[in-house]
Amino acid sequence: MSAPAAHSRLKRDALGLPQIIASTLANIAPAMSFFFGFGTIVGGAGVAAPLTILAAMVVVLFLTNTLAQFSRYRPSTGSFVTFIGMGFGPAAGAAASIFLMVGYIIAASSVVVISGGWAHDTLKLFFRVDVPWQLLSLIFTGLVGWLVSRGVALSTTWAAIFFYFELALLLIGAVVLLVVNAHSISAAPFMWKNLPGGLKGLGLGFPLAIYMFIGWENSATLAEETRDARRAVPRALIVGTLAIGILYMFLAYTTEIAFHNNAAAIGKANIPFVDALKVSAGGLLIVAYLAGVTSIFSSLLGLTNSQARILFSSGREGLLPRVFGKIHPQHQTPFVAMWTFVLIAFGVVVIFGWNIAPVDLFGYTGTLGTILVILAYLLANLALPVFMLRHHRDQFEPIKHAVIPIVGTILMLFPLWGLVQPGQPAPFNAFPWAALGVLVLSVIYGVILERRDPELVQRIGSYVADEEY
Repeated sequence: MSAPAAHSRLKRDALGLPQIIASTLANIAPAMSFFFGFGTIVGGAGVAAPLTILAAMVVVLFLTNTLAQFSRYRPSTGSFVTFIGMGFGPAAGAAASIFLMVGYIIAASSVVVISGGWAHDTLKLFFRVDVPWQLLSLIFTGLVGWLVSRGVALSTTWAAIFFYFELALLLIGAVVLLVVNAHSISAAPFMWKNLPGGLKGLGLGFPLAIYMFIGWENSATLAEETRDARRAVPRALIVGTLAIGILYMFLAYTTEIAFHNNAAAIGKANIPFVDALKVSAGGLLIVAYLAGVTSIFSSLLGLTNSQARILFSSGREGLLPRVFGKIHPQHQTPFVAMWTFVLIAFGVVVIFGWNIAPVDLFGYTGTLGTILVILAYLLANLALPVFMLRHHRDQFEPIKHAVIPIVGTILMLFPLWGLVQPGQPAPFNAFPWAALGVLVLSVIYGVILERRDPELVQRIGSYVADEEY
């Protein structure tokens, strides 16, 4: 396999371990995810909702093993697409490039719509300024597109700044909730007996708990620009997942203490953490809203930086039109893929956002996008043992390369079923069929492309992060 030309490579050694961890955490957007997800998790798990979050973290750690192992052997900007293609062949890789990018773009549109919606509510509540949320979403989209196209170090730094500001605000709010409601502090949120229905109660909020971790895979796509990627990426995957899981459990605990462990009251709250802060320390309410603004913006920066690179890699390797593989001559960023990614996400908002409230559209697009992304998780898990036996048989370890990914696949079927099971209200009942349609068309595309381009098998995975050129 010949080494790729230098002009087709992204900027090497632009990022270190702290930066890719920060970018990953920014992508996950804990404030945004927790604000809109925790109430629903409590509806299923009751007071013991933190246990559902703990279970989700454990399952995601099974997934991080898969991505970490792939990244140790072949760190690649293509991430899931590259790994699926090297495991199951070029047709599977080409198919993954379609359904994964569709999933990521639809999921990204949920962040675009809520960026405008949340900023609109913040401006109206605290400054009595009424700016159309669609215009605010456009401004956020334009700023993100400009930053990410200017350089990976620049955009990652800003994502980190906004994330750590968000984190500080969340921790301030959480500590205030604990201090004000100290008389209600107990171990009740972590006691199994408070989980209604046992495992059934745990499972009711499990799909949403998994959704709160989406973005944990961010660092893998930054491999080509990361120093010592074979070591840094696996560490970032594990550290990021553990850090966000612990933060979620702390926020869940403090919110429940503020509600005096009253699950019914939490279920009735619009945004439990915000409502709790409003009652406990109304003067600090702006802290929660600012945390939401910074969370959403940093998430949009992080996800565009990472997920658009999969589109870029797919174009560079010929899985998708090669125009997506263009690199900016000055900033060494995949600017075509980035602008395409974020503008299509905004386009989804423009098309569907005129008659649907931002919060509702956030839920719709987030759900549909997550179904497709979870499919990629499942395929990557199954691809790991195949990849190891095909390319590194002498280093194959049954537990690490087969048992853990297979168990992870089985565990991920649970949240997937929660998203696609029959009997859901409209429009959620249509999402499984829409996802199936995208999957079928992707497979057809992959099969046709493989037949038309026999050399495709040589190009998948040909761009290794630390390859000399």
